[in-house]
Amino acid sequence: MRALIAGKPLGALGGLVLAAMLAVAAGADVFAPYAYDEADMLARLRPSSASHWLGTDNLGRDLLSRVIYGARVSMLVGFGGVVTGLAGATVVGLVSGYFGGRLDMAVQRIVDAFMCFPLLLVALTIMALLGPGLGNVIAALGLVLAVRDSRVIRGAVFTVKQHPYVEAARALGVGHLRMIWRHVLPNIIAPIIILATVNLGAVILIEAALSFLGFGVPPPRPSWGGMLSGAGLMHMLRAPWLAFWPGVALSVAVFGANMLGDALRDVLDPRLRGSR
Repeated sequence: MRALIAGKPLGALGGLVLAAMLAVAAGADVFAPYAYDEADMLARLRPSSASHWLGTDNLGRDLLSRVIYGARVSMLVGFGGVVTGLAGATVVGLVSGYFGGRLDMAVQRIVDAFMCFPLLLVALTIMALLGPGLGNVIAALGLVLAVRDSRVIRGAVFTVKQHPYVEAARALGVGHLRMIWRHVLPNIIAPIIILATVNLGAVILIEAALSFLGFGVPPPRPSWGGMLSGAGLMHMLRAPWLAFWPGVALSVAVFGANMLGDALRDVLDPRLRGSR
């Protein structure tokens, strides 16, 4: 942590941004001045004022409250999708990389088939089958990340398998399960952490794209991507704040995740440490 703060100030700033957004998302009921669905038709499309700091939308709902509750959705989807995806990727990568042979060949051909398509297209296809919803978005993004990141973890497992302590443990008769749990998995934690932070910004962006296209979290629950479409798109010229503030929140969240991910990669990757 000290190396991150001293050597990577942008990474530390990104971590601080994510921590602040997590706090806001967890305490949305406390920080939001209004409920996200509290409408006042007499205050429709009002600009910033003392009662509504970021203005109101086309139904008279407070935009600041909706941006704050939208942070809860983005953080839930971001961290839920990353945890789900990396759990699946770790299992697939460990099994494929450790056992190798025909099993590895079969698994990698499936991975190749998935990677032929863009990430967003696969997520859209899964959401079209499952339907919109918070849990479905997390499951779809987790499945996509699990397939894509399993190849990175498989490569890390191949590297660890070449180390002498693995050969020594195998010579002593250590079983496969104990070998994976005690000797392989602890030595690929650094790549997993790097993947988690790097993927967080991408997952938040994909969730926003899905919500923008109508496949994400359904209304009236607010999400930043959903706020950019619909009323935000329809009233862009008359009330630009409807799209501006959700866009700012989305940009800040992705900036924080990317800066933290880049910094952790530089700090935890021994090859990059050696080059410096």
